[in-house]
Amino acid sequence: AKAREVAEYRQRKEKDVAAAKAVKNRATMEDILMQREFGEDKRLAVIIKGDVHGSVEAIMGSLDKMVEENEGIAIKVLHNGVGGITESDVTLAAASNAIIIGFNVRANAQAQALATREGADIRYYNVIYDVIDDAKAILSGMLDPVEREEYIGQAKIKEVFNITKVGKVAGCEVVIGFVKRGARVRLLRDDVVIHEGKLKTLQRFKDEVTEVKEGTECGMAFENYDAIKEGDIIECYNVTEEKRVVA
Repeated sequence: AKAREVAEYRQRKEKDVAAAKAVKNRATMEDILMQREFGEDKRLAVIIKGDVHGSVEAIMGSLDKMVEENEGIAIKVLHNGVGGITESDVTLAAASNAIIIGFNVRANAQAQALATREGADIRYYNVIYDVIDDAKAILSGMLDPVEREEYIGQAKIKEVFNITKVGKVAGCEVVIGFVKRGARVRLLRDDVVIHEGKLKTLQRFKDEVTEVKEGTECGMAFENYDAIKEGDIIECYNVTEEKRVVA
């Protein structure tokens, strides 16, 4: 009887290892397909296990609705099913960098131990709204921030000077707002943008300054660009980043 028990245990372990290898291979293929399918979208891979089919379907439906309402995100359900979280689920999650969602279910001891070793993320829930809120928070953290441009001023080039060891310097008058060293600038000629970059120097007389206000003359030079002409317009602006949030 003892020998039979040992033999059965070894057979089960061999089956588990074979199943884990198969799942890992499948996960790699899933990841490749996800990259092709979703392109540059920010993707969240999940495995959903629930107590009943209705719970699993409700979670999947809510996740689908969230994706439809938010451009630039994608959620891929690698596997879903009814019942506790198994070692195969954990292996798939670890191979695919996926989150395991357990709704009114738990991982067995072996699966929990494997998750600890592999660093798999298992999250337990009993309210569907909490699942959606967590998914929104995770995806919001994955999204690139939105850049906002703040126009701060404009200057007109009145004369161009060639300065030894410096290159071409624009003699300008600030006609709107102010210009600021460290801010971004763009050069316009006949209302067409011909260059965008940063100022290399901003001077009043021979002194380097941080800011020049409207109605004041100054000298400007661009970083890595000197194809400037009299009559060109220099726009000065700041760029701020706003965090995107999944609605």
